[in-house]
Amino acid sequence: MEKKKKEHEAASEEKKSKRPEGEAEEPSRQDGAEKPQQTEDPKQAEEAPKATDELAAARAEAEDYKRKWYSVTAEYDNYRKRTARESARRYEEGRADVVVKLFPIADNLDRALAVCKDESVAKGIAMVKASFEALLKDEKIETIDPLGEEFDAEECEAIMAVDPAEGEKSGTVKQVYQKGYKQNGKVLRYAQVVVIK
Repeated sequence: MEKKKKEHEAASEEKKSKRPEGEAEEPSRQDGAEKPQQTEDPKQAEEAPKATDELAAARAEAEDYKRKWYSVTAEYDNYRKRTARESARRYEEGRADVVVKLFPIADNLDRALAVCKDESVAKGIAMVKASFEALLKDEKIETIDPLGEEFDAEECEAIMAVDPAEGEKSGTVKQVYQKGYKQNGKVLRYAQVVVIK
């Protein structure tokens, strides 16, 4: 028995002598015991919160860009609508400016009809005047002819005031010297009238 014990100790000594210098002897562990866990790398522990912060910053930046994009899109849409309205208004005003230059022709046609004695000539002038009035209707231009109505400074311009005759009401339009015209509620030319004092 003692011989076996000595052999075992000799084998143990031999193993120790074969182990390289500086290497510690492995601790004996029982079966079923777990290996000790390695601690986390400190570099990885620092990088995890840093990555989370970078993600949050990227999301905030993306949200900011998105908000700016919505703002610019809305501004452009408003600009486009405003430009379209202004363009339509300028176009309408341009057309109205051309028609305004035709008003004196209508005045001359009215004067010609008033003094014309020849029936066939009067009929021809009336036809020309009717075609002019159709043009005005197409352009949505209304005539301002306030004869016998109360004077309205929004549509009329008084060129003279006369004393009232018997039964005439003060402030009434007695005579229309020149008809006025308006388009969509906007006066293109004021009617020139004679008003009763």
